[in-house]
Amino acid sequence: MQSILSVLLEEALPRVLTITLLIGAGVGLANLAVEYGLVTVIARVGRYLTEPANLPPEVGTAVLTNTVSVTAGYGMLAEFREDGLLDDRATLIAVVINTFFGFLQHIFTYYGPVLVPILGLQVGLMYVGARAGISLAISLVGLLAGSVLLRGSEYDRGVVEPETPDADVRTHREKIRTAGASTLERLRSIVPRLTIVYALVFVALARSERILDGIGAVGVDDPGALLEPVAGLLGLPGAAVPVILVSLVDPTTGAITVAPLIGDVLTPDEAVITLLVGSLVSLTIGTVKRSIPFQFGIWGAEFGTKVIVVNVCLKAAFILVAIGVFLA
Repeated sequence: MQSILSVLLEEALPRVLTITLLIGAGVGLANLAVEYGLVTVIARVGRYLTEPANLPPEVGTAVLTNTVSVTAGYGMLAEFREDGLLDDRATLIAVVINTFFGFLQHIFTYYGPVLVPILGLQVGLMYVGARAGISLAISLVGLLAGSVLLRGSEYDRGVVEPETPDADVRTHREKIRTAGASTLERLRSIVPRLTIVYALVFVALARSERILDGIGAVGVDDPGALLEPVAGLLGLPGAAVPVILVSLVDPTTGAITVAPLIGDVLTPDEAVITLLVGSLVSLTIGTVKRSIPFQFGIWGAEFGTKVIVVNVCLKAAFILVAIGVFLA
């Protein structure tokens, strides 16, 4: 078992440093965009998303940034919320709309180069298409929620305008210095939370028994026994159960496990359903290991909890819908 110090140095610290850099990049870009007036320019493209959801056009900048970096996009939204441009309800809706655009980034960084080659072209495209549909549906829910819940909302857009009246005559160095100071101020409020929560989560995971053994803590000696009725209900063969169990720990390993079964043991549809069930079951572990430390670090415990609950509920609901579509 790893010592607490090694867990902090080898697992928690690199994750905190990476996310800090990405948040700094996102907040820094937001501040530079404000200083140079780029928010207005980019918002012209994003307005097709923000107008139907009754969100201020500046939010379109953060939403589109998700296609490059989800962490940077969240950093921008955090900046807008801290500055008072967005209240909690508008921020939650913006987070939900972000979902599909964050997924687009993963197509190029994970699904395309990693998952599709593992699963093969047919099953890979089927599974990626299912995940894309889930993400798109969640974003559409956000647009619909904004059109209803934010109707008539007014925003103080002055908070994202440069404070200096003569902004046009300031030098580039002055604008960059102002953006840098705002970014450092925001990081000082986020990084301590981020560090504490990540440290607690990684130490807790390291000190616990194996993740699958945790299932046995509820009185089930064989973790697979818990999932066999689910697989049977969905018409999946018993071979799907180990794949689902492996997906609890690592989705990529789940894909590697299911790939040899496609064609002989599992049909393409059954393989996709198996992976979707695995992703549904793994939501809890993913929430503890990634969502809680990240969201708490960005938003704090109170609002971070709201973001997590909304995200998890929507993902679970639409994964179930996708499973139903394949079963049909």
